Amino acid sequence: MTVFENFKKGFVKENPAFVLYLGMCPTLAITTTLNNALGMGVAVIAVLTVANILVSLLRKITPIDIRIPVYIVIIATLVTMVEMLMHAFTTELYTALGVFIPLIVVNCIILGRAEAYASKNNVLNSIVDGIGMGLAFTVSLVILAGIRQLLATGGLSLVNPFTESVIFDFTLIPSQYTISLFSQPTGAFITFAFIAAIFEASKARTVKKLTAKEVK
Repeated sequence: MTVFENFKKGFVKENPAFVLYLGMCPTLAITTTLNNALGMGVAVIAVLTVANILVSLLRKITPIDIRIPVYIVIIATLVTMVEMLMHAFTTELYTALGVFIPLIVVNCIILGRAEAYASKNNVLNSIVDGIGMGLAFTVSLVILAGIRQLLATGGLSLVNPFTESVIFDFTLIPSQYTISLFSQPTGAFITFAFIAAIFEASKARTVKKLTAKEVK
């Protein structure tokens, strides 16, 4: 697998949210606004990438029997650092994400990549894997949040978490046609199900084409 293939695999083929169904807790819970989605996504990218680097560096000296506890300690330390930075510099975003920030420690995406990839590969490939999977997860959150926010409020908005200034704020759907259900957990499940179904349909179509070529 080339570096580029390693980077892009998480966007469609191994999408952590819509294909592998990892990190479902934050995916469904915090995707009510674009701000929440981007904030969580950036936090996951940071933790995932640095965790991959550290696990890759320590892979040859980490005893097999205690590798999982070692990974968890590394991830927990990084999450604590990210949480403290968010609390200090992006207070409103920190408050909005709440308990889901410390829950990054047990996010299956991060622990899964540490175990399945970083512990078996060099630092460069682990960095690419971390950034790629982190960006793929962030894009998934943004797509889900964008659809939910648009249908629930009629528009899309994004605020700079550091200065609280509005980056953009516009309305596409008149208020009388909005569906408040999509700001609720039920709306999260419905939106997620439709997007996941699209990914599954695309996957099935690809498999069908490959099968047809093999038959020929």
